[in-house]
Amino acid sequence: MALVVEIYALTDKFPKAEIYGLTSQMRRAAVFIPSNIAEGRRRGSRKDYRQFLLIAYGSGAELETQIEIAKKLFFSKNLNYIKVDALLLEVMRILNKMLSNLKT
Repeated sequence: MALVVEIYALTDKFPKAEIYGLTSQMRRAAVFIPSNIAEGRRRGSRKDYRQFLLIAYGSGAELETQIEIAKKLFFSKNLNYIKVDALLLEVMRILNKMLSNLKT
């Protein structure tokens, strides 16, 4: 959830022309991560839970790519990505560990 909040704060500083572009994509990917974790957990089966964790992990990968794109665009050079990068790394590590634990 902290990652979602930070992504919203970061993308709020993007140009308004990006509201339907990169801003929307980044926010959607960030929200999909905890949403899929929650949905998978409530599904009841281990198989479903693992599948939704994989979807959340994919959304994390999307977000990672979108952050890198934003860093390269001219409007984002003065923005601080340190907290977002750290939170995303932590989320991806946690998801990776959860997926590993569900394999065994």
